[in-house]
Amino acid sequence: MGPNEIVEPYESPRARHLPPATVFQWLRKGWETLTVDPVPSLIYGVGVFLVSVVVVWTLFTFGYDYILFPALAGFMVVAPFLAIGLYEKARLTDAGEKATLAKMLFVRPASGAQVLFVGVLLMLLMATWMRAAVIVYALFFGVRPFPGLDHIAPVLFGTPTGWAMLVTGCVIGGLFAAFSFAIAVVSFPMLLDQRLDAFTAMGTSISTAWNNMPVMIAWGFIVLCAFLISILTVGAAMIVLFPVIGHATWYVYQDMK
Repeated sequence: MGPNEIVEPYESPRARHLPPATVFQWLRKGWETLTVDPVPSLIYGVGVFLVSVVVVWTLFTFGYDYILFPALAGFMVVAPFLAIGLYEKARLTDAGEKATLAKMLFVRPASGAQVLFVGVLLMLLMATWMRAAVIVYALFFGVRPFPGLDHIAPVLFGTPTGWAMLVTGCVIGGLFAAFSFAIAVVSFPMLLDQRLDAFTAMGTSISTAWNNMPVMIAWGFIVLCAFLISILTVGAAMIVLFPVIGHATWYVYQDMK
């Protein structure tokens, strides 16, 4: 989008007064979109799963396993950007068009490179969170080397220092997660659908989350549950859950705009 181009007018977000149970309608629509020619969506989910496997393997191979947990949490920060192709399939399905894998991988957002701007911002947020997590560890355990994943559980759950670090880390991580959720919950579908600049989209997304807090908190809880289920299944559930959540996010945007 060039500097002299005129963006589309938009309405300021307002409270939609949607009940928290609306999240189940979004999930149902996300599932229905998945089942409309499910192969492209599942391939997309497999791709995200494989990228996650490569990242985890790289951390272990090069001795960075001490940032595994922050990296897993950081995935939630950048996931809205990774799901851009899933929003596109939902958009095309709504329009009665066929969504091929090529269209999902080579998306042409109405806002052009503004999507990349928000994506880079989320990546910077993830990097900042991972650095903050290392600092939190150092504040409680000093310069002691990371004991390894096989010995960290007794340290975290069996000592007062470990519990203090967990609480502090969860609070700080929660703040990062809440902020990234607020700026991304509808900004990516909005940039895909409308010719807007990144700051307008992010500001609108934050206002939408603020003005519709009950249903947004419920939706954030659903996303968190999907993330935890994916971890408990060593990422396998992500192959299905990531596309469903991605498709459903399009309908979040549709109901909120």
